[in-house]
Amino acid sequence: MILYNPNCMMPLLDFGILIPIQYDKQERVYRALKEGSLATFPETRWHRIPSCTGIDREDLLRVHTPSYVDRLFSPNVKNETIRTFELVDSAGNYHRYDPTVAKRPLSDLFIRALAIVQGTYETCLTALDGGFAYFLGGGMHHAVPDYGSGFCLVNDLVISLRKLQAQGKIHRAWIIDVDAHKGDGTAVITYGDPTIRTLSIHMAHGWPLDTPEYDVQGRYNPSYTPSDIDIGIEAGEEPQYVTKLKEGLHTLERFGLPDIALVVDGSDPYEKDELESTRSLALSEETLLERDLLIYRFLKERNIPSAWVMAGGYGKDSWKIYVNFLEKVLPPRLIGDMGL
Repeated sequence: MILYNPNCMMPLLDFGILIPIQYDKQERVYRALKEGSLATFPETRWHRIPSCTGIDREDLLRVHTPSYVDRLFSPNVKNETIRTFELVDSAGNYHRYDPTVAKRPLSDLFIRALAIVQGTYETCLTALDGGFAYFLGGGMHHAVPDYGSGFCLVNDLVISLRKLQAQGKIHRAWIIDVDAHKGDGTAVITYGDPTIRTLSIHMAHGWPLDTPEYDVQGRYNPSYTPSDIDIGIEAGEEPQYVTKLKEGLHTLERFGLPDIALVVDGSDPYEKDELESTRSLALSEETLLERDLLIYRFLKERNIPSAWVMAGGYGKDSWKIYVNFLEKVLPPRLIGDMGL
């Protein structure tokens, strides 16, 4: 099942934010499926429209600090968005931001973030019901308890899982993060929590691991907080990527099987990705498909419901990575052939 609601998307360009995220990435994926491999199937069988509302202050407080949640639900939210999206440089000048082209105020980015959390949460519910669901959105894995980071105002992944736990729908979960960047916010939030186990396979160097582990005052950089399993890929190790991921999945299994797995399916390791900070990890289109099918089959063979979110993917070609995967797994599910 695909979860997609264009009314929840709010392209970043509408806020004057100038990073290379194609405004129509989600729509391109949806259209490619609708007009391609899923054209013969009734859309009601494979497409669900998630709501854009439903996440409230209580949901955020299971993950984020009261002081940060208060700032988000106040006029200070504009300052939080400027920090999170790095819109002002150290000299006080606008960075990747042009307010003259904005159609929406920066404060509406919080509304957008809450809509994304709701989409991720509903994707988890759908996966629990049917075994597999894919949200065309989500993956805000850099947000930590007391501030946003890396374009992520809040952490939709852990908010969704802890809401499911509070409702008694799950007890144990995995987060499998294959975005190019380390899932550092997720690691910070879940550190010491045995009910949510995390695996992150990412660039060994570069953002967010591009500053020392401790600053000159001896303060710890939270981005170095370990996941349960961290797999750093050095430049040039791309041929070993899938093997290292497979080994990591088998190590994750030793923690015990979960009630659900949430897959952070970033396409930004793609060799054609256009975000500067992903350059040290360059996987081919074929390797990315192999990556996704490995995870899909690993979870399916163990009867673990899997909820997938898009996460990072930048530039005009990123949408193709998602289509390649979904065209492989959705038709067999729809015709009842579970042999993939």
